[in-house]
Amino acid sequence: MTQYASKKNVCKLAVAAVLSCMAVSSQAEILIGSSVSSTGFASFLGEPEEQTLKILVEDINARGGVGVKGEKIRLISYDDASDANKARTFATRLVEDDEVVAIIGGSTTGATMAIMPVVEEAGVPFISLAGAIEITQPVRKHTFKTPHTDRMACAKIFEDMKKRDLHNVGLLSGSDSFGSSMRKQCLDIVDEYGITVVGDEVFGPTDADMTPQLTNLKNKDGIQTIMVMGLGSGPAIVTRNYSQLAIDLPLYQSHGVASDAFIELAGAKEAEGIRLPGTPLLVASLLAADDPQRPAVQAYKERYESKTGKPVSTFGGYAHDALYLIVDAIERAGSTDPAAIRDALEATQGLVGTTGIYTMTPEDHLGLDLTAFRMLEIRDGKWKIIE
Repeated sequence: MTQYASKKNVCKLAVAAVLSCMAVSSQAEILIGSSVSSTGFASFLGEPEEQTLKILVEDINARGGVGVKGEKIRLISYDDASDANKARTFATRLVEDDEVVAIIGGSTTGATMAIMPVVEEAGVPFISLAGAIEITQPVRKHTFKTPHTDRMACAKIFEDMKKRDLHNVGLLSGSDSFGSSMRKQCLDIVDEYGITVVGDEVFGPTDADMTPQLTNLKNKDGIQTIMVMGLGSGPAIVTRNYSQLAIDLPLYQSHGVASDAFIELAGAKEAEGIRLPGTPLLVASLLAADDPQRPAVQAYKERYESKTGKPVSTFGGYAHDALYLIVDAIERAGSTDPAAIRDALEATQGLVGTTGIYTMTPEDHLGLDLTAFRMLEIRDGKWKIIE
């Protein structure tokens, strides 16, 4: 009797185990990884990116999940603390231990370049949130990105300079990977716009005063405008020093500072008149009623600001677009296999994001053109569209 009861209990346990496995199988999660700079010098990039991903995953799951099966997303996120070596370590962990099907991250160019070898070897699709052109040119099989490239930003700025008959420019770039890459790209194409570089200065990531560099540029013969390329606090310091030196020349900044936080850090009075290429997120309320990006931009802006109590930023928008690119790819592929997701990402056609409208090909893992940029100017502490 005891032996029979024991066998009966074993059978019950076995049936329970099978049912449990079936339940787990039917509730399978889509594991998506992220490694962003939530802290450290690039936290102004990574914090809104991390918050955006968490908010959107929560919203997608609440609306019924992904695809016809309604699979839920589980976000596995790490903070690389603005350290490229940590970004590589976390990418390895996401691939080998967490077994994610895709990765979003690389807030900075340095972090992205550290992650890329890991995902390429593992065959896991990766969408970068950094700007350098080297991320997608040449094309790597598993690496994509959502921000415009630094080369595109150079072109947009030079187009505007040409319209204003500004033909002699002084460059001031950060020595970090973003500033160095953008400087290289600008120097490579500046001649195409009939513009001459009459001065070329650099600032370091810990510099607290850029008046020597600005003074050098101010004194260059024939200089008509100054262009700053950098991330973090550096461009804001440049802006304050610019005002202190009373330099009476148009000032351009890069898309690396396209956020309300830059105006707050630099000072609205000091930043008055600065121009830079940005995304529709910064001017959501000014978009035309028939602008195809208006619905996506306004929906994200309202959701993010109501959830966090903070102004929306371009950088969070990069993460927004990355997540929806992956979700769209999974739904079109009908699969969560990394190889299938990669193939579907490469076949993305006309996906409307906050940064632009993405159409990718085997030769283009960004999928945006110059029209995705809007030339903006700071007036009375606010962003205005000037074209």
